[in-house]
Amino acid sequence: MRAGLTVDQKIQVAVEAASDKKAVEPIVLDLREVANFTDYFLIASGTSTRQVQAIADEVAERLEKSGVRAAHVEGYATAEWILLDYGDLVVHVFAEPARRFYDLERLWREAKRVELPVDGVEAETE
Repeated sequence: MRAGLTVDQKIQVAVEAASDKKAVEPIVLDLREVANFTDYFLIASGTSTRQVQAIADEVAERLEKSGVRAAHVEGYATAEWILLDYGDLVVHVFAEPARRFYDLERLWREAKRVELPVDGVEAETE
């Protein structure tokens, strides 16, 4: 893929990468109307430390192959909550207990949920 992916393309790559690593309940939230620090969240979880790291690794690797590098990564060593910041997309990969505790879906409940890409069909974010 080429550098300079649109945010829709980043979402698609990230969701496919997370899904390929069997991420639990991936969701995308459109934050454009409720936040000014990013446009979208991808929230997913894994069932073990190793799986949480594998999901984050796969997302980072696929986006990097597409010419997109994370500006910032947090939480990788403990893998309770790994945050990958791509500017217009922030990817949150949680261990399941941490996801329930922080409950970003509730915290950002005013954000619209985005239809996830299915079988190569691009996400619809408009």
